[in-house]
Amino acid sequence: MAAATRRSSGALMIAGILLVAANLRPVLTSVGPLLDQIGAETGLGAPALGLLAAVPLLAFALVSPLAQSLSERFGVERTVFAALLVLICGTLLRPLPGSVAYLWVGTFIIGASIAVCNVLLPALLKRDFPEKVAKLTGAYSAVIGGVASLGAGLSVPLSMIRLPDGSQAGWRLALGAYVLLAIPAVLLWLPQLRRKSPDSDVARQLAAVPAPARGAVWKSAVAWQVTIYMGLQSLTFFSLVTWLPTLERSYGRSDVASGWDLMLFQLIGVVASLLTPLMLRGEEQRIGAAFPPALLVVAVLGVMFFPPLMLLWVLLSGLSSGSSLVVALALFGLRTGNHRQAGALSGMAQSIGYLLAAAGPPLFGALFAVAGGWPLPLAFLALAASAQIAVGSLVGRNRNAFAR
Repeated sequence: MAAATRRSSGALMIAGILLVAANLRPVLTSVGPLLDQIGAETGLGAPALGLLAAVPLLAFALVSPLAQSLSERFGVERTVFAALLVLICGTLLRPLPGSVAYLWVGTFIIGASIAVCNVLLPALLKRDFPEKVAKLTGAYSAVIGGVASLGAGLSVPLSMIRLPDGSQAGWRLALGAYVLLAIPAVLLWLPQLRRKSPDSDVARQLAAVPAPARGAVWKSAVAWQVTIYMGLQSLTFFSLVTWLPTLERSYGRSDVASGWDLMLFQLIGVVASLLTPLMLRGEEQRIGAAFPPALLVVAVLGVMFFPPLMLLWVLLSGLSSGSSLVVALALFGLRTGNHRQAGALSGMAQSIGYLLAAAGPPLFGALFAVAGGWPLPLAFLALAASAQIAVGSLVGRNRNAFAR
C-alpha cells in the first residue's frame, strides 16, 4: 500500500511539474510575432521593443537568487503555487489598455513569477527523482518547448479574431489569452500544498541534507561554467524568439507565416529535448554540451549566406536551442550531489545567466538599427554560440560544483 501511495504521489508531482512547465514560455514566446503590432500601437521603436523582450530576463536575474530562500522559508510547493498566482496577475495586467506602464510592469511581474519556477522545478526533480534527472529534464524541457511553440504560432491568429463589433482582437487579447493555461496548473498543484511524504525515513533523510556553505556556489569554477553556459544558451534563444519573425519578414515572409515558422522553431526543439538525454549518459558530457551550439553556428551562417533555405536554418536553430536548454537544466542536477546544492546552483546560474541573456534581444535590435541589416546581429549570435561551444567542452567534464 505504501509503495502504491508513493507511486501515485510521484506521478501527481510529475504531472504538476509538467503542467507548471507548460506556463513558463508561451507568455514570453507569444510576444515576438506581435512586436510589429505592439510597436505600431504604442510607438515603441526597435531598441525599445528589444528592451521589452529583455524585461523578463532582467526579472529572472533579479528574482532567481531569492527563490531558494523563499522555498526554505515557506516550502517549495507553496512557493511554486504562489508564483503561479502571481503569473496570472501579470498576464492579466500586461495587456490592459491605458498607460503603457501596464505593459512594462506586467511583463516584469510575469518574468519574476517564472524565475521562481525556473529555479525550483529542477530542484524538485533532483529531490524527488534523483535517479531520473536527465530523463525527466528532457520531458520537462519538451513540454516547455512544445507549449512555447503554440505561443509563437497562435499569437497572430489570436490577434486576428473578429470581435462582435467587427474589429480585430489585436495583440492585447492575444497576450491575455494565456491566462487560461495557468488556471489548470493552479488546480493541479493544489494537492501539493497538502503533500506529505508517506515514507518518514525519506522525509527525515531529505530534512537532514545539509545546505551548502554560504557563498560556496559563487566560489566554484564549475558553477561559473554552468552559469555562463546557461547565459549564452538563453541569450541566443531569446534573441531568436524575439527577432526571428521580424528577420523573416524582411525576406518576404508574411506575418502569419513567420509566426508559424517560429512555432516550428519551438516544435523541433521538442524533438531535441527528448533526444538530448541520450547524449548525457555516462561519466562525461563534453560532446553533449558542445554539439548543440555547434548546430546554431551552422544555422546562423546558413541564414547569412544561403537565405533561400531559411526554413532549414530555422529548424536547425530550433534543434540547437531545444537541446541546449536540456543540457543547461540537466547540469543543475548532474554537477551537484543533492537537491539543496542543485537549488543553489540553479539560483546562481539563472540569476547571472539571465542577466547575460537580457543583453541579447536589445543588443540584437540595436545592431540591426545601426547596421540597417541582419549580417551584424547574426554575426553576434554566431560569436555567442561559438563561446558556448568552448564553455560546453569544459562544463561537460564529470565534476561536482561543490567538491572541495
